[in-house]
Amino acid sequence: MVRAFVGKLFRTSHLALMLTMLAWTQLGGTARAQLDFESEPINYETAPTTDRIFQLQQRLEKGEVQLQHDDRHGYLKSVLQQLNVPISSQVLVFSKTSFQLRQINPRTPRAVYFNDDVYVGFVQDGDVVELSVADPQQGGIFYTLSQEAAERPEVVRDRGQCISCHASSRTSGVPGHLVRSVYSSRSGQPFFGSGTYTTDHRSPLSERFGGWYVTGTHGRQRHMGNVLATNKDRPEELDVESGANVTCLDEIVDTKPYLSPHSDIVALMVLQHQSKMHNLITRANYETRSSLHYDTVMNKALDRPADYRSESSQRRIDSAAEKLVEYLLFAEEYALTDPIAGTSGFAEEFAALGPFDSQGRSLRQFDLKTRMMKYPCSYLIYSESFDGLPSEVKSVIYQKLHDVLSGKDNSEMYQHLSAQDRSAIKAILKETKPDLPSDW
Repeated sequence: MVRAFVGKLFRTSHLALMLTMLAWTQLGGTARAQLDFESEPINYETAPTTDRIFQLQQRLEKGEVQLQHDDRHGYLKSVLQQLNVPISSQVLVFSKTSFQLRQINPRTPRAVYFNDDVYVGFVQDGDVVELSVADPQQGGIFYTLSQEAAERPEVVRDRGQCISCHASSRTSGVPGHLVRSVYSSRSGQPFFGSGTYTTDHRSPLSERFGGWYVTGTHGRQRHMGNVLATNKDRPEELDVESGANVTCLDEIVDTKPYLSPHSDIVALMVLQHQSKMHNLITRANYETRSSLHYDTVMNKALDRPADYRSESSQRRIDSAAEKLVEYLLFAEEYALTDPIAGTSGFAEEFAALGPFDSQGRSLRQFDLKTRMMKYPCSYLIYSESFDGLPSEVKSVIYQKLHDVLSGKDNSEMYQHLSAQDRSAIKAILKETKPDLPSDW
């Protein structure tokens, strides 16, 4: 009898401890906006990845491709070609906000190139090419490629250094990407005490591009790019007029060491939008997988049906879906007051990628007069990361999206979308997004 009582007490205590630990995990993810992605079910460091950079390394190991090295740029051009990253996407950042910060300053900025899911960083005389990617399941994954010529160049995954900055509240609490705007000194060192901005399509133009070079026209609107904070006591006092509507950087910085003389304003705007969009997709993925894992453990412990969904888990999934849809549809986007035009041809290359509906419309078409996109629904709805979302959250997203685009949800958050906008976006998606629910 005593043994039975002790056994029962032990099982009860064990269950209570498990409940407490799981509850703490649930609350912690919400309170800190930081999910535990190192353990089950995410296993960020140990779970296999399928991203494009991992696939490139696999092809290198099998001898299916070779990277070409040159004295000026190392492996950069060959990497861009293999990963299908356009040179027109080049943007230049002169603030010391990369781990190769010793080589970065206003005279030798870091170049960033990107496509929908891959980011490539190049620093003059840098030891490595910086690589990162939005993995469909694991979110932001970070790699390096040594710039030393080698018979078998090897892409190496980062094991923790990068996510010290790239997994925080600035990245929606998941491993991801961010575009910061800072007050930069003459050396490129940010004045962090004066504040920094994590920017996306909702940010006022006046808070964007600090520490970046910017080429393009934007009328009477002003931004923080192309200029330095020269007053260390009041670094926020920038000469924004001198940095406005710059179409050529020749008088500011020597661009000959780079693949392009541009740091295109439209490319920067796209980079800002998609970095946050990818983070929200990853957040929805993580929240759903974590919630389902929580329910699996609890259902077993409490002898509930295996498919039982707790209210708390459903709330987490619904909340992540709602935030994703709001951003996907450019809710709270900063309104442009003057037309914007880039210099590198990026806008034209980007818009040509499609996909297009039968009327020639695409979610990649720009407006750049009063808003960023002609049809305000993110092109990343076509991404592998979006397609890879668990069905439990994707169904909620599609239902919410349908409610907004059909006019059923006409709440204040979506007042920026006219009836024509909603109809056009819905029609484009119906023709170009194969996995939409049948009732669309």
